[in-house]
Amino acid sequence: MAAQAAAAAQAAAAQAAQAEAAESWYLALLGFAEHFRTSSPPKIRLCVHCLQAVFPFKPPQRIEARTHLQLGSVLYHHTKNSEQARSHLEKAWLISQQIPQFEDVKFEAASLLSELYCQENSVDAAKPLLRKAIQISQQTPYWHCRLLFQLAQLHTLEKDLVSACDLLGVGAEYARVVGSEYTRALFLLSKGMLLLMERKLQEVHPLLTLCGQIVENWQGNPIQKESLRVFFLVLQVTHYLDAGQISQVCQLCQQSPRLFSNHAAQLHTLLGLYCVSVNCMDNAEAQFTTALRLTNHQELWAFIVTNLASVYIREGNRHQEVLYSLLERINPDHSFPVSSHCLRAAAFYVRGLFSFFQGRYNEAKRFLRETLKMSNAEDLNRLTACSLVLLGHIFYVLGNHRESNNMVVPAMQLASKIPDMSVQLWSSALLRDLNKACGNAMDAHEAAQMHQNFSQQLLQDHIEACSLPEHNLITWTDGPPPVQFQAQNGPNTSLASLL
Repeated sequence: MAAQAAAAAQAAAAQAAQAEAAESWYLALLGFAEHFRTSSPPKIRLCVHCLQAVFPFKPPQRIEARTHLQLGSVLYHHTKNSEQARSHLEKAWLISQQIPQFEDVKFEAASLLSELYCQENSVDAAKPLLRKAIQISQQTPYWHCRLLFQLAQLHTLEKDLVSACDLLGVGAEYARVVGSEYTRALFLLSKGMLLLMERKLQEVHPLLTLCGQIVENWQGNPIQKESLRVFFLVLQVTHYLDAGQISQVCQLCQQSPRLFSNHAAQLHTLLGLYCVSVNCMDNAEAQFTTALRLTNHQELWAFIVTNLASVYIREGNRHQEVLYSLLERINPDHSFPVSSHCLRAAAFYVRGLFSFFQGRYNEAKRFLRETLKMSNAEDLNRLTACSLVLLGHIFYVLGNHRESNNMVVPAMQLASKIPDMSVQLWSSALLRDLNKACGNAMDAHEAAQMHQNFSQQLLQDHIEACSLPEHNLITWTDGPPPVQFQAQNGPNTSLASLL
């Protein structure tokens, strides 16, 4: 018995020494790999060599799976070798599922692998992977919520907003059950954002009411609460604007002097856009000029200048010198002041509009084609529709009726889908003239009838808007908003505590 006990002790000691040695070589290789990865500049090839050197030692499954994950992550983030990255991540995901209580490696591998699949346009491979990871992660709240967000984002990119909203709703309920009100608010606010994209305003209203209560009552990290508050207010302002309530925004700012001082430029910008929509160009100029005076934010400045330039173009020759100065400051061909693709696309459109009115049609076409290229990539539907109609006008003026028709028909379809009645009015006018020029009497009559209907509806909308007391805000260019407007249809929550 004594001999057996001694042998067992020796075996245990040998195993312990072997494990300690294994841990030593593994930690040494891992340390070298991390050193090379964080070098300046990073030495990725050497980092990969160190991690690959782990496998000849035939390490335990936990070390093997983690090393595959580390290799896949390094190759994915730092190289263009997506094939090897995918191979390592797939092995990490496969092996880690066989190991109990190994959630961090298992779900990080699933998350990264699905990202890589999407990057390779293999969305059909990413979806079932994420669904399985979500199914088996319900006991791990962090990863379960993160994977739900990831799958919802994938559906959003595919324009499947219904599935994305469903997943965000599932996430909100899961977060409520596990007692994470911060995460619940994130899910609900994200769902609200998608509902606004779908223009489901009736569903947005109760959801924002609930979000306001959650944000108001949550007593957590102040920085996280501030981020939720900003997210909520952005959606609330967007909701008010979509519902035609450009005065609820003023009311929000009136409840907090700090909020007003921080957002006065945005308020005047929104009023300027409203003025353009009701064809009050002098007031639009005044609002945009006031907004420029109040902002130091580079992107907002570029947005305002772009819209002010379009106002000057529409007014003709009144502001030629100022207009030339503005156009030079937002020249999209060189030294554009901000990195935003959306604003650069808008700047190309404004340049195209200006060239069109100047009769420089080839130059206008070049600018508008750049706009189309960028706006299609960013899903800027209104900018795409406007560019198509303007290109249609150019081809019409040049006598190329076929190309004109090829532009205006998809523009009308897109404007109907948005929907945007101003672009529909513009498109129908061009369709009417185009069909008349081609001798298509019936089509010309139909387009003329559409134009008449859109014109009457827009006129009625303008009359109703201009008759409201809130319309008087277009004359406000100094100090706080002149009138205290009461909320009527917006989410009912105590905003004072949020602001």
